[in-house]
Amino acid sequence: MEFDVFGWLLALPVAFAFGWLASRLDLRQLRRENRESPKAYFKGLNLLLNEQQDKAIDAFIEAVQNDPDTTELHFALGNLFRRRGEFERAVRVHQHLLGRSDLPGSERDRAQHALAQDFMKAGLFDRAEQAYRALEGTAFDTDARLALLNLYERSRDWAAAADTAAALERSGIGAFGTRIAHYRCEMALEADAKGQTDDADAALQQAREAAPQAPRPLLLAGQRMARAGRHAEALAAWDDLRLRDLAAFTLVASDYADSARAIGQDATAAARLQAAYEHAPSLDLLRARSRAQGHELGADAALLHHLRSHPTLSAAQAVLARPVAEWSAETAQAVGEAVARAARPQQRYRCAACGFEAQRYFWQCPGCLSWDSFPPRRVEEL
Repeated sequence: MEFDVFGWLLALPVAFAFGWLASRLDLRQLRRENRESPKAYFKGLNLLLNEQQDKAIDAFIEAVQNDPDTTELHFALGNLFRRRGEFERAVRVHQHLLGRSDLPGSERDRAQHALAQDFMKAGLFDRAEQAYRALEGTAFDTDARLALLNLYERSRDWAAAADTAAALERSGIGAFGTRIAHYRCEMALEADAKGQTDDADAALQQAREAAPQAPRPLLLAGQRMARAGRHAEALAAWDDLRLRDLAAFTLVASDYADSARAIGQDATAAARLQAAYEHAPSLDLLRARSRAQGHELGADAALLHHLRSHPTLSAAQAVLARPVAEWSAETAQAVGEAVARAARPQQRYRCAACGFEAQRYFWQCPGCLSWDSFPPRRVEEL
């Protein structure tokens, strides 16, 4: 019995020693791993801040290898790949995250959103659409719908874009009426190109309902009526547009004059165009008024006054259409002033490093402080 007690007493310190040694080894290894992982992470972060993306990627890969369970490192690495245009590698990183069974729901949604961005940047619109649709009902629902709206615009899927914009508006994200009107107008143009007149009419009606004050549906409706020979209806649509949005009306001012002449309403159209010009002087309105009166803009006596008031190259070009022999001294002076004004922005020196422009030459750029970055030639001579 005494021998057994003595053996136990001897074994206890030995067992304690072995336990202590094992714990020290485990702690040492754990500390070493914890040291190595943050060290690689902070190294990558520092390189990223210094815009050394290649070296930053290598550092993050090292950090992921040291701690493969850290999701933040995977997200950082995937975002870096995407920013560098290495979309396949970014996709692999985010798909690896989605394949983990231990990933929390919020992190899974985040990985799904990152994967959708990868596909979008890579131009894989079909796969991007599927990835974004998988985010419906998640914390990324709004971001996904806005991204889908952009995707549908880029792929010119106007019906899907209109439906998505309407859903966003119903959810209280914002007002999308004007954009929906544009989508419906695009659908009307496509339907007209296919000879589907009824579909085009319906799309334009939907455009007007989505945004009653939008100018494009009225403008487009007038153009369609004019092409169909319904000039009186076209004029009515464009008169409505003129009263609502004079700036947009200038886009069809010449068409307005042509339709008025087609049904013998030249004088009325000329008077309305003159009133519009007086309210907001524009070369397009002046050209349309001349057209309604049956003569070219270059022969209009009001052109010289417009050139003196608004010395633009377009007005000068219209004056130049007249024979030089018919010019007066006043005309020559007005053309010279217009050309000088238009040429002024081109008579500058531009820094090749940052694009800073100046009227005089600098040896050191005031913008980016680069030396000898100004080519000794003005912008118009480059």
